[in-house]
Amino acid sequence: MYTTVREQLPAAQAEAGGRRRRRVAQTVVLLGLTSMFTDVSSEMVSAVLPVYLTLMVGLTPLQFGVIDGLYQGVTALVRLGGGVVADRWRRYKEVATFGYALSAVCKLGLLAAGAAYGPIAAVVAADRTGKGVRTAPRDALISFASSGSDLGRAFGVHRAMDTAGALAGPLVAFGLLATIPRGADLRGGFDVVFLTSFCVAVVGLAILVLFVRNPSPGTLEAPEVAGARPAAVPVRSALRALATGRVRPLVVAGVLLSLVTASDSFVYLALQRRVELDAGWFPLLFVGTALVYLALAVPLGHLADRVGRHRVFIGGHLLLVALYGVLLLPSPGLAGLLACLALLGAWYAATDGVLAALTSAVLPPGLRTSGLAMVATAVAVGKLVASVVFGALWTMFGPGWAVAAFAAGLAACLPVAAVVLARAERRATGSAAP
Repeated sequence: MYTTVREQLPAAQAEAGGRRRRRVAQTVVLLGLTSMFTDVSSEMVSAVLPVYLTLMVGLTPLQFGVIDGLYQGVTALVRLGGGVVADRWRRYKEVATFGYALSAVCKLGLLAAGAAYGPIAAVVAADRTGKGVRTAPRDALISFASSGSDLGRAFGVHRAMDTAGALAGPLVAFGLLATIPRGADLRGGFDVVFLTSFCVAVVGLAILVLFVRNPSPGTLEAPEVAGARPAAVPVRSALRALATGRVRPLVVAGVLLSLVTASDSFVYLALQRRVELDAGWFPLLFVGTALVYLALAVPLGHLADRVGRHRVFIGGHLLLVALYGVLLLPSPGLAGLLACLALLGAWYAATDGVLAALTSAVLPPGLRTSGLAMVATAVAVGKLVASVVFGALWTMFGPGWAVAAFAAGLAACLPVAAVVLARAERRATGSAAP
């Protein structure tokens, strides 16, 4: 009970403390630890999956694009449903737990799938289903435990802890693969990676189950009687409310930009071919990106709270345009590789948690999970389409043409997204003003 009351009063504590440094709520830290261990697990797999599927299984770029599209976008099929269920029954922790558990089990599924394309695609789809179910209720728990003025910082802290796991995961995968003697079959090393990934995921799941609590009814700002089950939000009413002018611009901007965003897996595959990187070193590309993301997630989240979240979000996509430019250089070399990793990490830090903060700021508490899920679903659909299109362009014309097409598309979409997001944030700020 003490923890719950303390988390309901972050704003009051900040005002009473004057210049004292405000701390994020305990729930944010616990969810950060859950995400950290989960990301160690998932990034161990993500770091080896591109090279495993293209070298070990022998997929073409188009086939890999379909798998990568599932990895990026299958969450769209369940994300909104999970958000509506969590809002309707006020069971944010339980819905998130189901998602984390499903993803953990899927790590064992990769062992059983072997080198068969169909089973691998099914396991990847199930894994991303788990991610889709858990993301919105988890972000809602973070927003309920934080004051409105500190949402960017709270999400930044969570994403920083999440990224610490993303940094450790590829290092663990690299270490495991490094134990395989040269000339030996690497397939056994990949199996060890998948099994270790499952064990780490169980640790993150245990933290969520044992220590995280649902928000109290008072936090949800609903006129409910103490001890009674919160009133359910009708699904039709929820969807109608989410289709308002506050949420629609975020959906439009999210889809527009995600359609011209190449996945990091394709960026890494392009870099590997340009600099002729050995497959055993491939996981370290993820480490470089995660280091930059870890360093910038909290500062950029705090900056977004101060100067405008839409400005930081658009600025992050300008960095992505620069990344495309480096990939198109005739001979990027080691310097170009490091620049790409830095730009990709900065893009993540400026967009991932910032978009969640933008969305949380315009949503009423009773519909926050559904709204977060709706915007994330739009982005997931765009990423799915983008991966398939990028893989098709690569297969037909080569990686250079694919990168050039996405660079031109992103440059054309950014001005439109900037105007849409600026208006949305001004409307939200104006309505929140006394």
